[in-house]
Amino acid sequence: MHSSSVTAAAYTVLVLLVGVERLAELTVARRNTAWSLARGGTEYGRGHYPVMVALHTGLLAGCLAETWWGGRTFTAALGAPMLLLALGAQALRWWCVRTLGPRWNTRVIVVPGLPLVGGGPYRLMDHPNYLAVVVEGAALPLVRGCWITAVCFTLLDLALLAVRLRCENTALRAGLAVPAAAGAA
Repeated sequence: MHSSSVTAAAYTVLVLLVGVERLAELTVARRNTAWSLARGGTEYGRGHYPVMVALHTGLLAGCLAETWWGGRTFTAALGAPMLLLALGAQALRWWCVRTLGPRWNTRVIVVPGLPLVGGGPYRLMDHPNYLAVVVEGAALPLVRGCWITAVCFTLLDLALLAVRLRCENTALRAGLAVPAAAGAA
């Protein structure tokens, strides 16, 4: 087997593992949606959610298509640091999931009366999960030099994140959540 095929196969496994991770996220999100709705939670942004699912599915499909049909190769000088960034993005995402507990979701659902979370990565910034999405969206394709996928996903994702952040911030300001005490998780 040619070494290019081996690295393409290894990259395919990586992308498929990210796909499995996405399925795990959806499982957690479904459970957390039920938790939130049972406590009177209100969902916002239903209209952009299918676009987000399609875009994130497209990221994975683009990585595979560009690898197998676009002739992309692994270059260690780019691929190794991008792999570290992609793995770091996964770690940050799951730190967010753990910190938010049942309040983490792929949807925008706000439970009335709950304080904003101020622990974990939320001590450092307002939307760390979105930082993970942006970093992963650029880094994962570039592990294998899939620059078209990286550029297209990043541009489309930035437009979607503008909508998503506006939606989420509006939902939180709508009086459905109250500021947390300093240091609250």
